[in-house]
This record gives sequence, structure tokens and C-alpha cells, in this order.
Amino acid sequence: MMFRSIAYVSALLAGVSHMPALAADEVAADTAANGVVEDGQEILVTAQKIQQRAVDVPITISAVSGAQMRELGVSDLDELSNYVPGLNIQEQSANNPGIVIRGITSDSGSSQQAARVTLYYNGVDISRSRGAYQDVYDIERIEVVKGPQATLFGTASTIGAISIISARPRPGFSGELTAGLGNFDQRLLSGHFNAGNDTVAGRIAFAWKKRDGYVENLDSVQDNLNGQDQLGIRGSLRFTPSPDVTADLILTYDRQRNPGTAFITNRVPPASLTGVFGPAWLGGSPLSKEVLGLSKLGLHRDVYDANFTLAWDFADDWTLTTVNGYREFDSLEVFDADGTRAWFLEFAEDAKGHQINHETRFAYDNGESFRTSFGWNFFHEMNSQTVPFSSNQRIFAACSSGPANCIAADGSVPSAALPAIPYSSIYSNRGENDSYSMFADGTWTPTPALELTAGARVLIEKRRSGYVSDVPNALNGRPLIPNQVSTRGELYEVEDSFSALLPRFNILYRLSDRVNAYATISKGRRSPTVQIAARSTAAGPVPAITNIPEENVWNYEAGLKGSAGIASGSIGVFYQKYDNFQVSRTLDNGTTVTESAGTASNLGVEAELELRPTSWLRLFANGAWIDGGIDDKAANGVYAGDRFRLQPEVQASGGFTIDAPLGGDLRVFATPSVTYRSRIYFEVPNTPEISQDAVTLVNLRAGLSFAERYELAAFARNLLNEDYLLDAGNTGRAFGYPTFIPAEPRLYGLQLTARF
Repeated sequence: MMFRSIAYVSALLAGVSHMPALAADEVAADTAANGVVEDGQEILVTAQKIQQRAVDVPITISAVSGAQMRELGVSDLDELSNYVPGLNIQEQSANNPGIVIRGITSDSGSSQQAARVTLYYNGVDISRSRGAYQDVYDIERIEVVKGPQATLFGTASTIGAISIISARPRPGFSGELTAGLGNFDQRLLSGHFNAGNDTVAGRIAFAWKKRDGYVENLDSVQDNLNGQDQLGIRGSLRFTPSPDVTADLILTYDRQRNPGTAFITNRVPPASLTGVFGPAWLGGSPLSKEVLGLSKLGLHRDVYDANFTLAWDFADDWTLTTVNGYREFDSLEVFDADGTRAWFLEFAEDAKGHQINHETRFAYDNGESFRTSFGWNFFHEMNSQTVPFSSNQRIFAACSSGPANCIAADGSVPSAALPAIPYSSIYSNRGENDSYSMFADGTWTPTPALELTAGARVLIEKRRSGYVSDVPNALNGRPLIPNQVSTRGELYEVEDSFSALLPRFNILYRLSDRVNAYATISKGRRSPTVQIAARSTAAGPVPAITNIPEENVWNYEAGLKGSAGIASGSIGVFYQKYDNFQVSRTLDNGTTVTESAGTASNLGVEAELELRPTSWLRLFANGAWIDGGIDDKAANGVYAGDRFRLQPEVQASGGFTIDAPLGGDLRVFATPSVTYRSRIYFEVPNTPEISQDAVTLVNLRAGLSFAERYELAAFARNLLNEDYLLDAGNTGRAFGYPTFIPAEPRLYGLQLTARF
């Protein structure tokens, strides 16, 4: 889900932009229209629904513009997370993004479980994991808000939110076209075209990205793994019939046709001989098309999004804003969960869903001692996650008895020499959720130096869950996967209703005109999970209902933000306390369930710094330290003392941007950067094998611009070609075959851009 309230531009990230004058004019117009204006070293933002200097916003927010992302060479959300303290994004595939704010993850694919991190796209919540991935092209800005923000951004922002805001149409005619080539046969074609006047303006933007897989697959039928083939198209229309009314209609189509994900096990050849960063041999199922839905390993995903936003200044000091959205996704991914060439654990995940969002908000600001906003929100979603399974019973029996019986030393599959005995099963979990909420937020300024803010959201939600399965018996008279239970095609359903009150309190104190101190107390909540599956009894299968209580967190933080001379930045300290902390665990039958790990806590520091010693040089750095995890006490069972999944203790990045004239119409620009992340664990309970040691990456983008219209840029990500893991453990681990997904190796290329 993505929200867009305007973010405090992380002073560190803000200092990275080379923009030719024509492009700068376009960006300035767009940012002004959407609430972000750079005035020298100041950023004006609207995170609290009014326009403010970033230094005056009493919450921790980082934002980066589309131009800044271009300077860093960032083309996807996971790359952006390297430059925002406290943010990590793991894109195992476009079907399964893992979003981490301050060490807390939101990536469950279950239709029955709620998200922790709100993802907003043009003001509408799109947090459902399988429908959340959104390509980032022609972007106005991306904002990261940390800490619970239910009052401002909705109920799913348990620990924070990410908002993607696309560029809006503006008066005049302009455009941009970029073409690129790189290693692994990278191809890029993207751009936008804008036309209009002060009353009506339109904009078309698109991006086509294709790259071969960087993991070689030795199978003669399958493609190489971890590649990319995606297309995004967006049409935007802005109608401004008067200075008091602005209406935006935005339609987006996003498509992926990516090859398979490289789930590689080191238990058998080839990885047992060459390591998980060498070639893989994933064979899939010979019945893949009939049983799993696609003829090869890979992802087939389509997302449709419609958004209508209306803002009306209907009276002095009063504004009415209504935000309405519809999003639909259809995502089918076929994957080889065992990480071998054997026809052993071949699965697909077929996720479908739609969601509808409506919000109306009134805002009042008399420019003096008081301002407020209040309104209501309705959110509806209906989703399903269907998981078919395909195997050969002979191979399943051999591989289940141990890796040595699964794959021979020469790489062959001994049990495949016997006649195949195909087996398939299927299960599906479903979720339908309705949420109704009212919110209010007010700020009182008793003195010019002091602001006091209080707000709350009251919500009522109804959650319905369903489960259905068809699991036949194998030749041994039992389901092939132990503990799978068939409902015999009967849909089991359960529902429940819940309510909550989620407050926030903020204090801002102006130490000077350019330096402020702030403190925040806020409550976050992850919705209860109404979990239903099936269990066996002597009389036959019956529903297995487990209600996981809501996860609550209280967040306390304080910090400083401001600027002095050539320096600007921020520093903040936070402490978070959880009860009923929810974790996802894969059972030995391959299904994932939600459990309460008990209590947990998080203590951390985040800092950002930018220096601008000259007009052509900017230096930036940021860092975060987090000491968090599940509390180490007996009541928390096997999870006691574990760090949160995907949570590094230390994360940092730094670099500089040069944008200097060479004479005439020629300019040179360069942004080298270094990012560091300490060890992360991929699962709880933590184990050293299912983790990634500290990683340091070097990235670079540099080039020349000419006549303010043309730009030739070279880029390199992971310049030193470091080997590191994107993920580990996964479904195969439950069957004794943990799998490992290599992250991107060195990627480099050239891009040519023309602006008009």
C-alpha cells in the first residue's frame, strides 16, 4: 500500500541531483503542484496535510525525488532502500517483495494475514503483498515514513509506510525518452510525454525493462533464472477548472513475464560442488502446464490500477480532498521449491485479488494558532492464494529419504529411471476484509516556538477467511506431503469483527529558525489474523480455526532536524514495544501459518547528513543502528532472543554528487556511492546457515549532458561484483532442502536520454 503524504526529504538523500535546466523546470513545476518545493536548502512538504518546511514536521520522514533516484542509478524500490536509513526491501520476485522498516517485515503471501508496512500508490493503500510491487518510472517522489502513522496514513502502517507518487501532468508540451543497454542483455526503453494548458493537461509514461537471468540454469528446457521482463504504462489527466479545484485521474497497467526464481539448494549437485553462486539445475515439472498453469518456471503477473483524486478549496482556510482507488492483480508464479533437477517439490502460487479504497478528508488552517484535518475511510479487499503441487511419487520417496538418494554424484536422478507415478494436490486460502475508520488530527501553537499535535483513528473491521483443498492419497494410502489434509473440495469459512483506537501525540520545539527538536508517541496495530485450515479427525476432515490476536506496538521517538551553513540533516532515537508479535512459519507440509511470538522490542538511532560546499558538489551520508528482536524470555518459546527477520544491526551509505560545467553547453556529472549492511537472518528462529554476512556494495552513475537536452550516462551496480544472498531457507527447508537465492551480480550499462 502506498501513501503519499509529503515527506521530509532526508537531507542526506536530497543532495544528489544533476538536472539539466529544462528537466529541472519540469520537476520544479511538478513538485510545486504536489507539495514539495526546493528553496535553496529547504524542502517544503505536506506530510501533515498542509505545506510546511521539512524541518517543521515532527515525525521521521525521508523522501527522494525521481531526479535524485536517477542520479543514484536507482531503478527499483529495493535499490532505493540502500540509501534510506532503517529501510530494507527484499525483492525475491515481483510476486513476493519483502518490505522492512526499522527491522520489521511485511511480506506474507497469505490472503488471511494483514500487512505491517503500508504501501501507498498515489494516495491509495496497495499493501497486499502479491499486488504491491510497482515499477518506479516517471516518479515525482518516494516517501518513507517511519513509526506507526495510523492517524495520517491508515491502519496498515503498523510500523511505517512507503508512498510512491507519480509525476502529474502540467501545462505546456514536454517529454523525455531514455534507451539503455547493458550486460546480461539488458534493454531499457522508457519515457513520458506531457501536453496541456492551465485547465486540462495529460501525461503518458511508460517503461519497458528486460534482462536475461543472471543465474545459469543447466536444464535444457528451462530459461536462465532471476531475469526480468516487465512493462509499465501510466496515463494521467489533470483538470483544473478554477484555482480552487484540482482533479486527477490516473490509470496504470503493470506487467511481468519474468523467468523463474533461482531457489538453489547446496545439499546436492551442482551447488554442493560449485556453491550457490554457480549454475543451478532446476527442472520443474513435466506436467507444469497442466497442473501448475505455466509451461516453464517463471512469473506471469498483471496489475490494473485506477485512481481519482479531487481537491477543493471550498472556503477560506478550508480544503476538501477525496481519494478513490481500485486495484486488481492476477499473479501466477511457478517455482521449483526443492532447488534440484528432480521432479520433487514443484509448486505454483496463483494469487488474485482486488481492492477498493475511498477517503474523504477536510482540512482547516487559519495560518495562526490552530490547524486540523478530519475525515473517514472505507477499504475493501478480496483475495485468494491458490497453491497447486506436482511431484513424481517415486522421486518424492527417494528425495524424502535424503539428498544422497535424490541426486547422484554425477548429477543424475536415479529414481527417474523408473516409470513415473505423477501426483498433484491443491489448496487455497482466501480473505475478504472490510475496514471503516474515522480520523482526526489537530495542532495547537500556543507560542511561536512550540507546537502540540494530537490525533487518533477509530476503526471497525470485519475479516472473513476461507480454506479449501483437494489432496488425494498417494499409493501408500496417505497424502504425499505429510500432514496435508483434504477438505474434499468443501470451502471452510470463518469471520470475526474487531475495533481499535490508534492515537498519536507530537511535540515540536523551534530551537531556531532552522533547527527544531521533536518528540512523538504513537500506537500501531497489525490486524488480528482469522486463520482457518483443515485438520483430520476420526470422523473426517474438520475446520482448524486459530485466531491470532492483534499485534500492538507503542512507539516513542525524539530527534533533531535542521540546517546550518553548508550542512543539513537529522538524527532521531526511537524505542518500540510490541505485544503479540506475529511471525510466519513454514510447516513440514509446506504451508505457512501465522503465530504469536510473544513480546518484542526495538531500540535504534537513525541519522542523515548532507554537505553542499559548492554549487557543483554535494556530499551525503546516512546510517542506522538497531538493537531489536523478540524478547529473550521463556514465555516466547523457540523465538526467544531472536533478531527480527531481515533486520541488520547496522546500515549505512554515503557518497557525493558532482555536477560541473566543462565549458559551452557541456556538463559532467557523477554520483559514486557505497552502501553497507551488517548480518541479517532470513528466518525466525535464527540460524547461522539461513543468514547473510555483512555486505558492502559500490555503485556508480556518471556521464555527460549537452545543451540541456541530451544526456549520456554509464552506470554500475555492485561494481565490485560481491557475492551475497537475497534470501535463504524458503519452502524447501521444511523438507530438508533449504534453498538460497543469489542477489544481483555486477550490472552495468549505458543510457541515452533526450528531453524536449
